[in-house]
Amino acid sequence: MTLETTEDHILDGKVVLHQPKNGYRAAVDPVLLAAAIRAEEGERALDLGCGVGAAMLCLGSRIPGLDIDGLELQAELAELARQNVEANGCAERMRVFDGDILNPPGDLEEDGYHHVFANPPYMSGDRGNHPPDESKKIAHVETDADLEDWVDAALKFCKRKGSVTFIQRADRLAELLIGLEGRAGEITVFPLWPKDDESSHRVIVRARKGIKSPMQLMNGLTLHDDDGGYTARADEALKGGELRLRV
Repeated sequence: MTLETTEDHILDGKVVLHQPKNGYRAAVDPVLLAAAIRAEEGERALDLGCGVGAAMLCLGSRIPGLDIDGLELQAELAELARQNVEANGCAERMRVFDGDILNPPGDLEEDGYHHVFANPPYMSGDRGNHPPDESKKIAHVETDADLEDWVDAALKFCKRKGSVTFIQRADRLAELLIGLEGRAGEITVFPLWPKDDESSHRVIVRARKGIKSPMQLMNGLTLHDDDGGYTARADEALKGGELRLRV
């Protein structure tokens, strides 16, 4: 059966994204994840669990001279990611591989990337209310790989002093910090607040492999004004600006 897709545009129209009409669909999280990565032209980056390529394409749009690889477990999403890479004219500097973080393809080089980033499944396998759609369930609910495995994989492929960046549920922050403890420093915890008077549901966590600088808890980003629209800072990030986690 042919996968029914839609053609969408993100990053203020700068990125075209073909994605499934039903099931897993990219929202603002991969866009904000990409905005949080401080990369430079000439470097290499790796998107673990790249889906249809939203985060890697957003990052590549902001930094044209960056080479980016993506790894995706679901073959149909990986194929869409490759189509999106072509559609956005990025085939010369982006590659997408089918595979699992627990058994990654040999094309991915250990200690080979200046930046590794991921939007891992938000729900542990023992939580209830799993999405009925199988593709969406795989994207949102852990299976064989848990959050510790995602941290292990990111650090495995990251160069020493390179960065690893995650977006995750706020209530799983402790798991991320435990996974990074003693292995990465300059940890920056950046909460995402729905509105000023609401608790954080998401956090962006960035760290640098093999260094010992202390952790910083930042003020974070408020996404919405009282009227429901995006704040100026959130709007800038969603249109392709860099989201500075720390000075």
